[in-house]
Amino acid sequence: MNILGISAYFHDSAAAILRDGQLIAAAQEERFTRIKHDAAFPAQAVRYCLQEAGLRIDQLDAVAFYDKPLLKFERLLETYYAFAPRGWRSFLTGMPVWLQEKMFLKRALRQELANIMPFDRRKLKLLFPEHHLSHAASAFYPSPFEEAAILTIDGVGEWATASICHGKGKSITILKELHFPHSLGLLYSAFTYFLGFTVNSGEYKLMGLAPYGNPQAPETAQYLETIRTELVDLRPDGSLWLNQRYFDYATGLRMARDADWERLFGFAKRQPDDPLEAWHCNLGLAIQQFTEDVVLRMARETQRLSGARYLCMAGGVALNCVANGKLQRAGLFDEIFIQPAAGDAGGAPGAAYAAQHIYFQQERPAPQQPDALSGSYLGPDFSDQDVRQTARKYQAPCQFFEHFEDLARHTAGLLNAGQVVGWVQGRMEFGPRALGNRSILGDPRNPEMQQKLNLKIKYRESFRPFAPSVQAERVAEYFDYSGISPYMLLVHPVHPARCKPLPPGYAQLPIREKLYFLRSDMPSITHIDFSARIQTVHRETNPRYWALLEQFRQLSGMAVLVNTSFNVRGEPIVCTPEDAYRCFMRTDMDVLVLGNFLFQKSEQPTWLEKDGWKEEFVLD
Repeated sequence: MNILGISAYFHDSAAAILRDGQLIAAAQEERFTRIKHDAAFPAQAVRYCLQEAGLRIDQLDAVAFYDKPLLKFERLLETYYAFAPRGWRSFLTGMPVWLQEKMFLKRALRQELANIMPFDRRKLKLLFPEHHLSHAASAFYPSPFEEAAILTIDGVGEWATASICHGKGKSITILKELHFPHSLGLLYSAFTYFLGFTVNSGEYKLMGLAPYGNPQAPETAQYLETIRTELVDLRPDGSLWLNQRYFDYATGLRMARDADWERLFGFAKRQPDDPLEAWHCNLGLAIQQFTEDVVLRMARETQRLSGARYLCMAGGVALNCVANGKLQRAGLFDEIFIQPAAGDAGGAPGAAYAAQHIYFQQERPAPQQPDALSGSYLGPDFSDQDVRQTARKYQAPCQFFEHFEDLARHTAGLLNAGQVVGWVQGRMEFGPRALGNRSILGDPRNPEMQQKLNLKIKYRESFRPFAPSVQAERVAEYFDYSGISPYMLLVHPVHPARCKPLPPGYAQLPIREKLYFLRSDMPSITHIDFSARIQTVHRETNPRYWALLEQFRQLSGMAVLVNTSFNVRGEPIVCTPEDAYRCFMRTDMDVLVLGNFLFQKSEQPTWLEKDGWKEEFVLD
């Protein structure tokens, strides 16, 4: 049985393909179009998935779309009716799009698929599982559990904004839902908006900003109290009621009512280029603390309703790795599995899984350890010939290593000498995290590495932390944690023995002084609160990256590297060797490794000319 899953038309569109219940391929459209968070129909991702599976559209048993557009349209109409006459402008803006495109999604999907290749439209089955069912399926079916509770939390699907389910074998039973307009995801996005970050992409920046807040400051406590008394009515089971007087997302064109929030919190909405002040950090900390409280309450309710020992999670809020780490340390469940593409992109494999096991009633394959996602290395691969073509196109000198062990040893030596390495190997990762196949790497011991990566390579905000990759079997040597975290979705403390004491008055210091205080012997991956977003690297799922870590350990004594995604601000993670080379040349990266080929910046041309245009590159 062959099923294609698709998510599209909101943000992070993607495609995935199942063969007899096994996930063969999955990719986000942004990686091909180079448009970050691309919401368009994922034509190139679909083409890749079909090619990887060796299938034509006529050979598919079904195409599954990740939500029900007519049910979503019902929610929009009922919401506008409930809030009328408020929202008239938004109604006039949104309705033409729905009436021209989304109301007739079956027709649109068939046409988009026909643009890829011809097929018999009469025979193609189109299925539309609900949004949160797609999320639940994306987490449970590839998990290592035969039976588990499932918790999904995001902004909104059709009506549901969070769901509690129970999965067993091939079945998923919905136990409880929270409905729009009351949503933890939308609440967090409203604070993302008010603090000057972009909604649906900047939430992780807010999560990274929160630890710069002062938990002892009266201002932080006051902000938290204001959230609890003015904005949200939080119940013991984690359900919440949002006071719509302060929000504009239900029928408006913004997340929040700026003037009302300014009166509540005592300062105006931050603009993207405004400096970050103490009150921004304290408000970020307050909403992060509130979010963690809600997630814990929802998880307790999930455990109570399901009685399960294991938990699966998905939905955009499941990417809040700080909350995930605290949930894990709470010990409510024996094990937790989080879908690595927890946001809307993960709806593509989720829709396919739901079609396979719920609609077609196909038996689920036996659960695999650690899961059935192949380390999330589900995207396109490349060949030596692809690298050679890129080198020829850009007249780029490079060195080829016949044996990977020699390449790993040489690259580890460059990292040990303080150089920054772009590392591109094998199949691209599916999801928002680079996991060692499309990564930028550095030495975690270097106190200047965080600043260099943020300002000279990633071109992003200096306060944002970087994650460590660590050999899975050595994680307890470096962190206060002994489990696995292959998808960089858990935050845990750095091992106390590696931390340095804080100076007196540290909590009152300005953000920049806090940022560059040496907090541990791994300063580049130790966040302001002595935590780290850990990726455990397993020899079984990524032997090349594990081998590089081993070579670095033998040279430096440390089995840890700084790992950040191979992209610059505003661009998606690189996909092809050419994407990687162009990004490499636009930054202060020192070295680029593509498969067994190594490029050094000092040897590259300072300009490239092609088809009559010239592109200038600035080198140190």
